Amino acid sequence: MSGYETHTHEFAPIYDAHSRVLILGTFPSVKSREQQFYYGHPQNRFWKVLAALTKSPVPSTIEEKKRLLLQHHIAVWDVIQSCDIIGSSDTSIKNVVPADIPLVLAKSRIHTICGNGAKACELYNRYILPKTRMPIVKLPSTSPANASCSLEKLIESWSALIPDTFGK
Repeated sequence: MSGYETHTHEFAPIYDAHSRVLILGTFPSVKSREQQFYYGHPQNRFWKVLAALTKSPVPSTIEEKKRLLLQHHIAVWDVIQSCDIIGSSDTSIKNVVPADIPLVLAKSRIHTICGNGAKACELYNRYILPKTRMPIVKLPSTSPANASCSLEKLIESWSALIPDTFGK
């Protein structure tokens, strides 16, 4: 894919009234858009990291993934509601329409917002922080594009950056 395409986020955030931590990505990858769910690329380590942090089996189905998130009071969404993007490239994102993050915050008990990678944090700080006034914790990206960071290093980093959050 060589050119920009306009895409709108087509699946809902995962959260409930008991969610305490919100993990934000930028915008769903091509694979995630195909599967209509978060972190759908087979090389993305997101689900392996969460499974390790929560001491749970790695989920494989969408229902198992939703159950893992909600059992551990974790919400997942993306910073962007729509944008122009080339494939899955975060660096190509332009013409951003931010997601309504304050809506999720109002309907939950979220006290910590985390960004899965630098770009999610950059976009959150630019478009959403002025509305929420809640800082974001920058976590290393679980994307396969962050190949220099091993699964073990991701687990260690996520655990250190958001202690006392997972597994409760």
